[in-house]
Amino acid sequence: MSSEEEVILTPEGFASLERELEELKTVKRKELASRIKTAISYGDLKENSEYHSAKDDQAFMETRILQIEKMLKRARIVKSEDASIVQVGSVVVLNDVELGEKIEYRVVGGAEANVAENKISYESPMGKALMGRSVGELIQVDAPMGIIEYELLEIKTV
Repeated sequence: MSSEEEVILTPEGFASLERELEELKTVKRKELASRIKTAISYGDLKENSEYHSAKDDQAFMETRILQIEKMLKRARIVKSEDASIVQVGSVVVLNDVELGEKIEYRVVGGAEANVAENKISYESPMGKALMGRSVGELIQVDAPMGIIEYELLEIKTV
């Protein structure tokens, strides 16, 4: 991601990043400062695994804070208001033609994609296949195991 590239977020994704940033800057920073202080009290820092672990965690956290701040600065918030076509923010109900199983996905920007929560990026193969499509259309997705065909049953706005 280039430093000038906009970050597409839903309103919920933007709010979630704001909450995470606040938690990291307030609660987590204090917790890590306390861990580091305690670890320093153990003495010899060269062989102090608690100290090194806490410093590693601190570096990771500070990197995440910078990452979130950059995303929020470059964020373009999009809200799906048209249920006639799939767009970022849409919730889609699909039928896997081969298996006859229904699945529901929310199409989001890459920064908030999370397969465990059925949030797929509009840039993913599935997301690209869905963008701009309408209810009743057959969608083909080129997956690692071959082409998967879905019927678009429903589009919802959130």
